[in-house]
Amino acid sequence: MTIPQDWTIRSGRLDDIERLVAFSQAMALETEGRRLEADRLQRGTRALLNSTTHGFFLVAEQPLTSQVVGQLMITYEWSDWRNASFWWIQSVYVAPAWRRKGVFRKMHAKVIEQAKADPGVCGVRLYVESKNSVAQDVYRRVGLKPSSYSVFETDFVLGHAHSLQDRPDEA
Repeated sequence: MTIPQDWTIRSGRLDDIERLVAFSQAMALETEGRRLEADRLQRGTRALLNSTTHGFFLVAEQPLTSQVVGQLMITYEWSDWRNASFWWIQSVYVAPAWRRKGVFRKMHAKVIEQAKADPGVCGVRLYVESKNSVAQDVYRRVGLKPSSYSVFETDFVLGHAHSLQDRPDEA
């Protein structure tokens, strides 16, 4: 099979919902060993597809078949220091058969292009599991750099309430 050189990158649509939910479930299981509750995930995905208040999805289509082979989600973080928003890249997933073929690189380039064109956007951020060295290498290759910040959280939905200090195996 000939590998396409030019992926179609477009906004996610409601008719993508099954693929987006499946990709998000696969990503959570692959990267964190988490099984996401399908109904909640579908409602959350549908909410974002119906309104860009909180963010949006981008998908990568294989141009010959229009099959969705990758996704990422953008959410917004307001910065009072900059009087603008950061776009957070989240829920990155490329189907295994399509990895290492430029899919994420093309999606990332589209994010950067759109963000730079919007005067209300001051930058792009992404978080990655601390042990996911493969993803970290990919992100470095597209020009992302590790931040000086660490992420701490209390998760009321998935019951994940800790910092890296609480998980010495990840420190």
